[in-house]
Amino acid sequence: MLFNTYQLGKLHLKNRIVMPPMTRSRSGAGEVANDLMAQYYSQRAGAGLIISEGTQISRQGQGYAWTPGIYTPEQVAGWQKVTAAVHAAGGVIFAQLWHVGRVSHTSLQEQGQAPVAPSAIVAEGVKVFVDPEGKGPQGGAGAMLQHSAPRELTVPEIRAIVQDYAAAARNAIAAGFDGVELHGANGYLIEQFIDSQTNRRTDAYGGSLANRLRFLEEVTRAVADAIGKERVGVRQAPLTTLMGAVDDNPEETYIAAAKVLNDIGIAYIHIAEADWDNAPVMPVAFKEAYRQAFKGTLIYAGKYTKARAEEALAQGWADLVAFGRPFIANPDLPDRLAQDIPLNTPDNRTFFGGDAGGYTDYPLAEELKVHPASIV
Repeated sequence: MLFNTYQLGKLHLKNRIVMPPMTRSRSGAGEVANDLMAQYYSQRAGAGLIISEGTQISRQGQGYAWTPGIYTPEQVAGWQKVTAAVHAAGGVIFAQLWHVGRVSHTSLQEQGQAPVAPSAIVAEGVKVFVDPEGKGPQGGAGAMLQHSAPRELTVPEIRAIVQDYAAAARNAIAAGFDGVELHGANGYLIEQFIDSQTNRRTDAYGGSLANRLRFLEEVTRAVADAIGKERVGVRQAPLTTLMGAVDDNPEETYIAAAKVLNDIGIAYIHIAEADWDNAPVMPVAFKEAYRQAFKGTLIYAGKYTKARAEEALAQGWADLVAFGRPFIANPDLPDRLAQDIPLNTPDNRTFFGGDAGGYTDYPLAEELKVHPASIV
């Protein structure tokens, strides 16, 4: 089933393999997507669906050095190069829209301001990647620093961020993307509102579950109204605890969130079961509850192999399956999976920042003249 075609709204996907969003920190000056990024994504256009790396919706939304934005004309023009290259290679690509909330540093914020969050809570030990010397991704001068203490957002500021998401979605379509994914996972702003231990507000955006889901609902509706609900997906990570975001009752919370998204009628939910080995695989009952709550497309990601992916599709939990780090080292991953060709091993020293090394120079199977063999 992994190699069957799939209809995602009006989009015809060549297979059910997804390249999920992965931060690689290669953008140029002004957080602009560049030619190197266009080459990287077009190399991987064999995926049925590509979802871009997290792309900040505003300067305030940036949490790491050298990550691309989509809020200036120059950034839109940069992404046009990427989408044109992917489409020329026969691919489909969504932009992941990102606001990191508290997971940022004053050096990345305009005029050194504090990052923003639902509540002024520091996640101790949560670090962000900064470029204190301003040398750029090829300079090798990045440093990991504890994120700066955030301040609590006011209600007018929350409403302004909702409009930033809608504007970013319109920019994404102008840049040639086929749709957008809202980053509602991994401890960033949307999840900071959702999770009970990161949201201590006492107004309409905090307290009850319905209130904690209000920001997610408002953002999703605004984006759906801006570009069409059939071009919108949302990423969630119910059980991961990345960036210090934890919910006391994740199944109750995230099934309720899935019902909200189902009512809006978006194209898909993209579920990160496990990221960076910090979360257990979701119980079957949880997956079945998601299927009951959400009638659109479900994408699963998290340490999937070909065999596990086929099982997820056969059991009906997933409609599409994402392969993260295998796509970093294997631009021809769908072909390798189809033919049981051994995979290249990714070099984690080149995951973030740098040049073409460990980014666009991984060899294709045909270049290595490797032959099919069983893979795990």
